[in-house]
Amino acid sequence: MMVEEKERSIEERLLQLKNQNDDSDCRITACVILGTFVAVCGSFSFGVSLGYTSGAEIGIMKDLGLTIAQFSAFASFSTLGAAIGALFSGKMAIILGRRKTMWVSDLLCIIGWFSIAFAKDVIWLNFGRISSGIGLGLISYVVPVYIAEISPKHVRGTFTFTNQLLQNSGLAMVYFSGNFLNWRKLALLGALPCFIQVIGLFFVPESPRWLAKVGTDKELENSLLRLRGRDADISREASDIQVMTKIVENDSKSSFCDLFQRKYRYTLVFSGSSAVLSYASTILRKAGFSVTVGSTLLGLFMIPKAMIGVILVDKWGRRPLLLTSVSGMCITSMLIGVAFTLQKMQLLQELTPVFTFICVTLYIGTFAIGMGGLPWVIMSEIFPMNIKVTAGSIVTLVSWSSSSIVTYAFNFLLEWSTQGTFYVFGATGGVALLFIWLLVPETKGLSLEEIQASLIRQPDGIN
Repeated sequence: MMVEEKERSIEERLLQLKNQNDDSDCRITACVILGTFVAVCGSFSFGVSLGYTSGAEIGIMKDLGLTIAQFSAFASFSTLGAAIGALFSGKMAIILGRRKTMWVSDLLCIIGWFSIAFAKDVIWLNFGRISSGIGLGLISYVVPVYIAEISPKHVRGTFTFTNQLLQNSGLAMVYFSGNFLNWRKLALLGALPCFIQVIGLFFVPESPRWLAKVGTDKELENSLLRLRGRDADISREASDIQVMTKIVENDSKSSFCDLFQRKYRYTLVFSGSSAVLSYASTILRKAGFSVTVGSTLLGLFMIPKAMIGVILVDKWGRRPLLLTSVSGMCITSMLIGVAFTLQKMQLLQELTPVFTFICVTLYIGTFAIGMGGLPWVIMSEIFPMNIKVTAGSIVTLVSWSSSSIVTYAFNFLLEWSTQGTFYVFGATGGVALLFIWLLVPETKGLSLEEIQASLIRQPDGIN
């Protein structure tokens, strides 16, 4: 009887949410823009870290005398550190709040980048990589969550996808600057956006959803007034956030077992590979393409192709972009494998370097419009407050753990079989395509409260 009453209450609230037309929720204020900009400063440092090994590989190995195994370990320590940060990201974002968690990540990243920049041996080099990696693990969770929680619903996907845009800006800077700056100066550039974020966080509000969770109603209203405008009527939005927060908390207390209720479990599986981004110069070198020319062109290509995702995410929706992205990654991975197969057979030797570069460029482009940023967008949208801590941490941990393994193993995989490596990547893309087609929901145009209400309405087979 109590279950039926709870279901009716949720149904009624969901209907109200769908029928409401709150103009204040459609306003894009300077505070929302500033909050998004400050948050994605951490994403820029994220991008620098992803591409750093590509631009710094030759210089570091020469100056510090690293072997391939030592440099592969150095490259993978960033993602290993990020996996460690992921373990604490959700809990820290709940206990400290979104802003303070970003401050902690900035401190770790600054320490890490300075340790790399002034490293005299491999120990300090690896320490810096792990420290900045832990900071990146926090950033990768809290930045998309914060942006999603402060943005109006009709542009939430666009604003959250700027996380990917700034990551690509960081990558572009590394690919381009790596041609004329040494690896120490590149590391100092990686720390610069962290200093900007440290200062900027003093001027942006805390997430209203987090404030509703910790029970400070007055601060929740003040935050919404700053985000929606001082003259906006925020009473309905504040009420919706408070009511839905209570509903999801009463529906289930946060625990590990909650993740395997039917209504949540299909949202858990997301992970990515950073090997192509981290070792772009190595791939081009093996293909016989000029690393200087290739890195410069990739750098110029990074920002425009990320803009495509920003423009389309709230027009096409999440699912179409994800399906397009994974399909492109799958096809281009297979084509890179074909190019290296032809190279091994000594066929079309004049064409394969250019063909490989084109395929690498298309791979990175298709990655950027979907899989590079959308899994984090969906993760920030789909998990309600009562399981966001546990689920968000697991998603981030799985993503960074898998990236760490692939980043470390990539050089050794290339030694085993260059073409075989990309055939494996292509097959993995096929599995991801099937998963997205069958299980990933569409969230375009829905408020976070509507998404959460829809999930709660699904039977979990336990009650």
